[in-house]
This record gives sequence, structure tokens and C-alpha cells, in this order.
Amino acid sequence: MAEPKKKKIVSASTGEEVQAGAKKKNIKQAKPVGNSMPYRIGAFALWAVALVLEFIAIFILFGKITWTFLPQLTLIIIALVLDLACVIIGAQLWKKANHIKPASEKNKFLFWLWNNMGVIACAVAFIPFVILALTNKNADKKTKAIATVVAVIALLIGGVASYDFNPVSEEQQQAAIEAINTTVYWSPFGKVYHTHMECSALNQSETLTKGNVEEAIAANRTRLCSFCAKKDEITGVVTDDKDVSDADVAEE
Repeated sequence: MAEPKKKKIVSASTGEEVQAGAKKKNIKQAKPVGNSMPYRIGAFALWAVALVLEFIAIFILFGKITWTFLPQLTLIIIALVLDLACVIIGAQLWKKANHIKPASEKNKFLFWLWNNMGVIACAVAFIPFVILALTNKNADKKTKAIATVVAVIALLIGGVASYDFNPVSEEQQQAAIEAINTTVYWSPFGKVYHTHMECSALNQSETLTKGNVEEAIAANRTRLCSFCAKKDEITGVVTDDKDVSDADVAEE
């Protein structure tokens, strides 16, 4: 049997390497990680720029803005591409803020709205342009067709990139913090955190990050490894499989 790869452990708090054989340390209930407000401000700022770029693209389409050195279609595509970049970057900042300070599930609509702000911003940044492009009877047909296709593609790309496939609620975060008061580990490209460095799911990872649960959630690892949960008999925490129940633990 091949020996497990030697792991390089990096602390989430300090970024410093920690010896693999170091003893695990218990931690107190975590406080919020960082401040979500700068991320939210950055997201809104970028979405505002995206809206301005959409208006610029509309003005170019209607001939209100021209430039001698570049044709109309090229200018529209440049504006839409920059629009897309602002939408996606803003969405990533917003998702980061949501993982630092998640919304509560008590109000289902507000929870949905809070976790889909990036998708909504993407829709606002492209759908009006598409509608105006399709209804503009004075624009060149070729320019209008290509510009519409580019905007629709940007809408789809931005929507997928802005959607949070791994959302977390305030209740889930607090339940995990209360249930797990030990150091957890996660891999560079994994989507879950582990309570055991020796978990078989981490065997292929040479570099791991260690921290507390809140740091793991802030790093977009919002679910606990189901194998670690059953091994430690942790219940009431969302895992990569499902919510681990007392019945699941009893079966082990």
C-alpha cells in the first residue's frame, strides 16, 4: 500500500506553515471572521460601474456615442465585456461577504434575495440592453444581431458565475460553530472541511489549510465532511452528503 503523501499544513489565520505532527488545539466559539462590509461596498461599486457600462453600450447602439478609431460594433462589444467583468468580480465579492456574515433563513424570501444578488445584478446589467437592441428599428441589422448575441452570452456567463452554488445560512454557520470546537482542515480545491487531517479524502492533497469552522466557511468550505462527522458523532451540521442525524451515527 502506498504511503500517504506528506502534507503541508497552512494556518488560515496566519498563513504560516504548521508541522503535520503538531497537536490539535481546541478553540473557543469563533467570532465573525473579518468584516463583510468592505466586500459588499466593493460589490455594489462594481455593479454600479457595470450599469454605467450598459448605458454606454446602449448609447453606442443608438449612435449617441461614436469614436472615429473604432467601429460601432467593436465599441459595443468592449463595453459589454467590461460590463461582464464588473458583474462577475462584484458577485465574487458579494459571495465572500455572505460566507463571512451569512443571511438568516428565518425569512425565506430575503435569504433567497441575499444569496442571489449577483444574479440579479447580472440580469439588470444585460437584459435592458438586449430588450432595447431587439426593439431598436434604426440600428444596423448585423450590428444589432451580433450585439444581442454577445449580450445574451455575457448574461449566461455572468449568471452562472454569479450564482452561489454553495450558500450557507446564519443558522447553519452557528450550528457548526457550536458543534465543532476543534481545528478543521481543508484542501486548496475542496468544497468541504474536515475534523481529521488523516481523513482519506485528503490523502491526495499535499497542502492543507487549518483553521476554525468560521474560517473554513469564510473560505467557501460550508459543509463538513460526512465521514468526519460520523467518526466524531457530530450531528445537526450540514455535510457534503446530507444533514447528519442521530440515526446515521447510530448505524455506524
